[in-house]
Amino acid sequence: MAILKKEEVTKEYYDKLNEEYRRLLDVERPQVQEELAAAKQQGDLSENADYDVARDKQAAIESRIQELESILKNVQVATTKKVKTKLSKITSFCTVVVYDTVDECDYTYHLIGDQGGDPQLGKITVASSLGSALLGKSVDDEVEVVCADGSSYKVIVKEITSLQI
Repeated sequence: MAILKKEEVTKEYYDKLNEEYRRLLDVERPQVQEELAAAKQQGDLSENADYDVARDKQAAIESRIQELESILKNVQVATTKKVKTKLSKITSFCTVVVYDTVDECDYTYHLIGDQGGDPQLGKITVASSLGSALLGKSVDDEVEVVCADGSSYKVIVKEITSLQI
């Protein structure tokens, strides 16, 4: 039996998932159970719209709870790096400064695991088009990034440092 390596995620992302999980268990699940009980008291369930809505809501909540349990079981919080050090190659959990040859601007990105990306905050996953193109590259490498729609653009790697998590 193969041992699966747990995916590393940021503490911020782990806390966000855990917070949603607790909210679903502690607030939304009991609330929908009350809605179901109230709908059952209305009588005939075969033509009870409130009951149908509550059952659909319950199914969605239970599905998300199971999904979150699976995710939380298979991730671990990335270890904190206390010292910002220069790296020779791009890996997950590093900070990268790239020069966009089209915009003629520098951009700073934090490469994180497969989950929890937020490009607006400069956090990209290693599974994204840019993240996967950058993995393994070094300073001064020109990297062609192919987007999901087939378009592409080029960036030049200017700096690679460890990501302080």
